[in-house]
Amino acid sequence: MVERYVMSIDQGTNSTRCILFDHRGRLVSVAQKEHQQHFPRPGWVEHDAVEIWQNLRRVVPDALSDAGADQGQVAAIGLANQRETTVLWDRRTGVPLGRAIVWQDTRTAPLVEELRKRPGEAFFLDRCALQPSTYFSALRIRWLFDHVKGVEQRAKDGEVLFGTMESWLIWNLTGGADGGLHITDATNASRTMLMNIRTLTWDDELLDFFGVPRSMLPEVRSSAETYGEARALLPGVSITAALGDQQAALFGQTCFSPGEAKCTYGTGSFLLLNTGGDLVRSRHGLLTTVAYQIGDQPPVYALEGSIAVTGALVQWFRDRLGLISSAPEIETLARTVEDNGGCYIVPAFSGLFAPRWRSDARGVIVGLTSYITKGHLARAVLEATGWQTREVVDAMNADSSVPLQQLKVDGGMTADNLLMQFVADVLDVPVVRPMVAETVSLGAAYAAGLAAGYWPGLEVLRRNWHRAAQWLPAMDPERRETEYENWQRAVERSLGWIRPPRAS
Repeated sequence: MVERYVMSIDQGTNSTRCILFDHRGRLVSVAQKEHQQHFPRPGWVEHDAVEIWQNLRRVVPDALSDAGADQGQVAAIGLANQRETTVLWDRRTGVPLGRAIVWQDTRTAPLVEELRKRPGEAFFLDRCALQPSTYFSALRIRWLFDHVKGVEQRAKDGEVLFGTMESWLIWNLTGGADGGLHITDATNASRTMLMNIRTLTWDDELLDFFGVPRSMLPEVRSSAETYGEARALLPGVSITAALGDQQAALFGQTCFSPGEAKCTYGTGSFLLLNTGGDLVRSRHGLLTTVAYQIGDQPPVYALEGSIAVTGALVQWFRDRLGLISSAPEIETLARTVEDNGGCYIVPAFSGLFAPRWRSDARGVIVGLTSYITKGHLARAVLEATGWQTREVVDAMNADSSVPLQQLKVDGGMTADNLLMQFVADVLDVPVVRPMVAETVSLGAAYAAGLAAGYWPGLEVLRRNWHRAAQWLPAMDPERRETEYENWQRAVERSLGWIRPPRAS
């Protein structure tokens, strides 16, 4: 009997990956290609959507070839994607109207301040459960309308389509300008500030407020259902799932029950707590988001703590400072010292996300003395990720009736044992990593396979989860709290750096 696989497409911030998984949730083959990061101005981050589509055209056949498989062995396709990144393109030609604006981009900060004053955070929290931030897609659409001549009128005339990366790729996979499907799923739509968090439909009041024509928006579908068949790359193969990357990781970690949580450590880090069918309103700076929706079942919700800069800080340490030549070297360098030497780094490169939401913050290094070496700086880089995780978990525990008992982790940074031990130490809970580290891709595959009947139900997926590593807390409680206080003092010094322009 010929083996069949589920194909997962993971379109991330730095690269596009195609992975084949088998019935036991094992990675069979992987192909990956990075795309260029564009930084045209301070705080601006852009991607070339056409480059990303071309990269997908390369990695799909590579993944099949590596597995010795053909497209007839692909049971279904699932997509995971970098969320909030905004693409506008011409409905007729399929040509993007400029580069995509990436989720890390902060050019909309002045608009955020306006929205907090008028109409105020309550207006948005009531409808989409999100507070104004440079993070979300609606503000990028509004910015493009206000700064790119003719785009708003073209959108009103029905000539322009909007999507996050999964919408862009599905549209191209299913025919593009020749009848491609213009769809998104509830997890991605919940990150736009345009979808009603209760009805999972585009909200008329939010559309009117931002001036976004409904005609440019994709149709909102569930996270796992048959959307249609591919016409490019894999003709005839069904596309059956799409999830934002962090929701996909929650699904891949099989956090299907309320109270289960995961944190993905990548360019940024994202901690999600399953709250089941309860729409929990955070009082401590977290986001309420759609975790997933399977077919016509009710949606499952989550609380999310989004940290903008974690792995990106290691990249900065490597590429901008040149203190290491590869990311894994940071652990070796950090182990040359016993502690941080009193040095703390707050990586507020794009402001601070959860739980503080301060776009006026900028990165600081505090506690510098002549004693500090690059080893101390390396340790401070890693510890910054641990302390930011602690802040999010504290907020989550304050919002939730049940304190976190265990944290499942995934992502590239989990290969750093020193970092993972530090996370366990500062959280004072066990930290566990699964056998399959590619949980974003696995979650998209799981959702696609469920919709296609490749897997019969969630319990089968739970049985596929196996622990690969565990870190237990070992830090002295008094030291933990003293160091946390020092971290919080460092964060206070990062705030208020960006000031509003003076009135003329």
